[in-house]
Order: sequence, then structure tokens, then C-alpha cells
Amino acid sequence: MIQPLFEVVDLSKRYGDTTVVNQLSFSIAPGECLGVIGPNGAGKTTTIRMCLGLTSPDSGSIRYFPNGQGASLAMPQDALAIKAQLGIVSQFDSLDPDFSCAENLLVFGRYFGLKDAVIRERIPKLLEFAALTHKADAKLSELSGGMKRRLSLARALVNDPQLLLLDEPTTGLDPQARHLMWERLQRLVQQGKSILLTTHFMDEAERLCNRLLVLDHGKKMTEGTPRDLIARNLEPDVVEVYGAGALALVESPQHAQLRAMAARVEVSGETVFFYTADAKGLLAALTDHPELRTLHRPANLEDLFLKLTGRQIREAA
Repeated sequence: MIQPLFEVVDLSKRYGDTTVVNQLSFSIAPGECLGVIGPNGAGKTTTIRMCLGLTSPDSGSIRYFPNGQGASLAMPQDALAIKAQLGIVSQFDSLDPDFSCAENLLVFGRYFGLKDAVIRERIPKLLEFAALTHKADAKLSELSGGMKRRLSLARALVNDPQLLLLDEPTTGLDPQARHLMWERLQRLVQQGKSILLTTHFMDEAERLCNRLLVLDHGKKMTEGTPRDLIARNLEPDVVEVYGAGALALVESPQHAQLRAMAARVEVSGETVFFYTADAKGLLAALTDHPELRTLHRPANLEDLFLKLTGRQIREAA
């Protein structure tokens, strides 16, 4: 059995009468990207904060195994020693607007006790990794949102960490910037870095993560590889039906036979979702309703997310 690099066991956190994280356990192996997904209020950010020693758990343990072997360090008892080997990208940029890109890296490296000569040697490679070599002397006001996020990632790497904790690192980025961030994160995993990633983007989770942890109300709903989770929890085919009269397919008695062709039928807004093991008969039957529009596709992580956590919108606290 592979020794984990990072391990959380029975972690719990309560605020008053509300349990935000409920006996959560997971581990991260060297060179693995573990994704944590869940709706607003699921406990993702609180979990990250406890892993960083910023919030104290009410119970449970958080342990870090340097180099994935040997004696472990415990959070929060060994917080400084653990943080020295972590890289962090939070939801919101905390870059210093008074410094250039290179200066942000230099000053941040000093927090880890690194000598200026060591940091200056690393800066060109970090800027190249972030595709910001041409912006070394630029102030933050000259950077786009995507550039700032890449600089945050480069800054998180200044101490050459073994484990990166990324809390929704691509929120607010346009598609081109997101894809560039994905490429950089994939490169880090290929280099042997481990990543704990929280995200609301299901395509991001499926693309980047070796394993996924689905949280809701602070509890682990399920865990596994993206493909395995989809296969275990969902029918393979999804038929989306929308347009005038789509809702009648689930509301009117005369369409009972159509509904019976699917294992599950769900409604979101004005779209009806038919989940089935074989969509051929359903698609043939729907040709009798030319006024409707249909989309036939394989089940995906978004379907899994909605099945396990529901379709009701939850506002962030």
C-alpha cells in the first residue's frame, strides 16, 4: 500500500449548532490530484482552512508525511513545518499591487526563509512556467485576471512544495485562461506534485483529477475516479428535451409510456432529463414530437453532482 503524502481522518467542525464538516476522511498520494466538489455550504473551504491550520477542527486528525514516507507531522501542532512544504492558491488573489511580478515572487520567497540568491535563481523558471516572462517588471495593474491567477500559482511554487492546495483557482477566468491554467496544473502533476483542488467546474474536475471527493452538508457522499463515479451512480445515456410542451412529458398522463422508457426523469427549469441505459427507443418515440428539441449525450460529472446534491440553488453563506 502506498504511503499517503497527506491524510485527514474523521475531521469535524461545528459552528454553534451547525456541523460544517462531519467526520470527513481522505488521503492524497504523492503525484495525485484529488478534487473536492460540492455545492455552496458543503464544507469545502472550511476543510481547506483546517488543512492549512487557519481553522481548528473540533475533532479528527490532519497529518502530513514528508516525501510520502516515514514519520508524520500533525496539523496544527506542526503547522509551521507543514506550511513550509505547501503551496497555496486561494479563491481570491492576495498579490501585492505595489510590487512587480518578479518582486511578488521575491518577497514571498523570503517568508520561507529562502535566501535572495536562491529565489532570484528560481524566478525566471517560475515566470516561464506561468507564461509571464515578458511581464517580469509589470505591476499588477497591467495584468489580466488570467495573468494574476498564473502569478498566484507561480508564487505558490516558490518554495518548491510537495503539495498544492488550490481553492477554486480558475473562478472568474475566461475559457482561454482556464485552459492555460489546466495545462500548467497537469504539468505539475506530471512532475510529481500532489494537488488538493476544490472547484465548481465539473469539466475541470474531470480533466485534472485522478480522484474525486463529493461533499454535501460537510459529509462525504462518495469518492472515486471520475469515470468510476459516473459508472457506479448513473445510467450511461442522457436525453435532454426542451422547448414548448417539454414539461407536459412529465406532467400529463398520456406520456406515461414515454417516461417508462427511462430509469429516471428529472426536470430543471424548462428542460426534462431522461436517464436511461439505452436511448434508442426513447429517441424513436420522441420523433413523434417534432415541436421539441432533444440532445442525446453520455452521462457526465454534472449529472452526478446534481443527482447527489440536488438541483436546488444554494446561495453562498
